[in-house]
Amino acid sequence: MGNVGRHESHTKVKRTRQVPLIRVNSRSRTHVIVIFGGESAEHDVSCVTAAHVLRALDPQKYDVTTVAISRTGEWMLAESAMAALARGRDALPEKLEATGRPSSLGDVMANAAARNMSSTSGHNVSSASANTVVLPLLHGPMGEDGTVQGLLDLAHVAYVGAGVLGSAVSMDKATTKRVLAAENIPQPKFVALREDAITGAAGSTNISDAVTKLGLPVFVKPANMGSSVGVAKAKSAEEAIAAARAALAYDEWVLFEEAVVGREIEVSVLGNREPRASVAGEIIPGREFYDYEDKYVGDGAKLLVPAPLSDEEAAQVRGLALRVFRAVRAEGMARVDFFYEEKRADGSKGRGFLCNEINTIPGFTPISMYPKLWQATGLSYPALIDELISLALERHERRAKFRTTKR
Repeated sequence: MGNVGRHESHTKVKRTRQVPLIRVNSRSRTHVIVIFGGESAEHDVSCVTAAHVLRALDPQKYDVTTVAISRTGEWMLAESAMAALARGRDALPEKLEATGRPSSLGDVMANAAARNMSSTSGHNVSSASANTVVLPLLHGPMGEDGTVQGLLDLAHVAYVGAGVLGSAVSMDKATTKRVLAAENIPQPKFVALREDAITGAAGSTNISDAVTKLGLPVFVKPANMGSSVGVAKAKSAEEAIAAARAALAYDEWVLFEEAVVGREIEVSVLGNREPRASVAGEIIPGREFYDYEDKYVGDGAKLLVPAPLSDEEAAQVRGLALRVFRAVRAEGMARVDFFYEEKRADGSKGRGFLCNEINTIPGFTPISMYPKLWQATGLSYPALIDELISLALERHERRAKFRTTKR
């Protein structure tokens, strides 16, 4: 989820589901289950995101349960996070720890759904019901890629963010690019190669051909990873070969992308069927490109909110962000990243806004662009979380009307 670059068989049984919509501003309190951690290389980012989202959840509106996933895939109730929350939001650390007593997935989710949160709020949540919403704050594979979303769909539980299809398409950068190409949405040139095309006898030739097509330098990245994890900027075919083999540690598909000389612009999108776009922001990387260290560790990157664009340029990039959001079937939220190529390297006229990628579970850390852009648009961090939860409940109710079996 980060910026990179420059830079059925039928059955006679009919299943009936009654899922009344309960708004977060109704008298019924909403039970929010926050899932964080995960097996991906973005585990630490998820733990930071979760800590800040917990602070923004209004204790007068929500009963909160925290569920952690360890780096090895063990699910558990995050007792330490809930204990800190019980002492007050100020007691929460900057980064949560995905620790607890490991249990089976079924037991953990059943306990989370039935957990009595009276110790933190004075209200009881006795069972899973229509006013339960899951916040899957999981970045990267096994969390942002449709896997957890599919699990929650099977459990008929409302959750924040894109569904299985939108999540899976957006997580796989090569698939995203093919969808954008079909929709005639401008983007940098790319080549995607599978592991066997990289490690096989013709591997070096295949990579050299990709470099010839795209030109140097070239960015090499795992197709299924975010936050710039596993990304390298190669300035020769030899470096591209080494970078591709390193990227295979994260995924069996590797994406080669032309290096665009241009500004890095981001837009936040919020909504389901009628999404809206925030003001645009600009990132000035503190390094050669906007990498993991810039995003989550250091303070070298400079964020300009709103981005210094003309009214026409701002409207254009916001419109493109909405097109990308709809093209990949995203829902709830996403951050869409662009390059703004005003001039090419040879001095000729640039191609304008080029979509780099879309992130369906963007970071919510203090330096993350997604909430910053909405704050600049007039939507506070807590109000943003409220709306995401309402959107999850709205979609859950809408989808519940569809049959899953033949009459």
